Amino acid sequence: MNRRQMLTTSAATVTAFAAGRARANANASNQHPRFIDMHTHIGTYTNGNKELTAKALVEWMDEHNIEKSVVLPLVSPESTTYLQLPDAAIKAAQEFPDRLIPFCSIDPRAIIRGGVEGLAGILRKYVDQGAKGFGEHKVGLDFDDPLMMRVYEACEQVGIPLLFHIDNIRGKDKPGLPRLENAVRSFPKLDFIGHGPGWWASISGLDDQKSLGGYPKGKVLSGGAIDRLMETYPNIYGDLSAGSGSNAISRDLEFGREFLLRRQDRICFGTDYLQPGQHVPQFEVFENIELPEDVRYKVYRGNAERVLKL
Repeated sequence: MNRRQMLTTSAATVTAFAAGRARANANASNQHPRFIDMHTHIGTYTNGNKELTAKALVEWMDEHNIEKSVVLPLVSPESTTYLQLPDAAIKAAQEFPDRLIPFCSIDPRAIIRGGVEGLAGILRKYVDQGAKGFGEHKVGLDFDDPLMMRVYEACEQVGIPLLFHIDNIRGKDKPGLPRLENAVRSFPKLDFIGHGPGWWASISGLDDQKSLGGYPKGKVLSGGAIDRLMETYPNIYGDLSAGSGSNAISRDLEFGREFLLRRQDRICFGTDYLQPGQHVPQFEVFENIELPEDVRYKVYRGNAERVLKL
């Protein structure tokens, strides 16, 4: 190769590199913030489900622009067929410390010496191992049953948020969510993160108990408990995971967008991914809804960073 050919080749290489760098920068500027997923599980959920390993979860995260995921245990018999213990969540986070965030959980009906102080002591041991919150709190009791209230008091003492499930079987409540409100009002220093059919159905006004356990369709009606609770109490948040979360926004996209704008400081992205190959509608919902980038940042990750103290 002569000098002229070398110069030509070098110039072409520099030009190609510059063009590639420009494309990369343009793509980076157009990308939305990477997600923090407030709601995943590992292990096996119920019979017929495939096991989801920590490695498979992280690989799925890589495919979907998710930087970190909360791994939630399930310890109550009503919550799942195969129990998912806090130890497994903590071990998974130790294997992938930059990607997975473990929570801990204890069934309120467990025999615990020392009452609230004894329970708080157990939670502190989990926190010392890396747990950033309590949940998924999915228990077959009324939401403000005395045993449930003991859990909330212990979480408030330890200073960790609590992610809960509400429907007509677990975390039981009534239309308007009065039992949840009793707990939220009683423990103002505890951040509650709402999830499940009963929680997300309450984006709309409800007049019957059956709706609290389902996935209502159609226009959102006035009088929804979520807006009222968020307006009144600064310690209540929502986790947009599962079919219940995606349905709450997609059933009435105009209302859903306004809700996300109005409650932009209280909503956290979540999927409830729990088995390989699972369809996750949240990605489609956000593709079909236009939000300012600062709002996307809060919902996609910013609120989770704040609540979890990341």
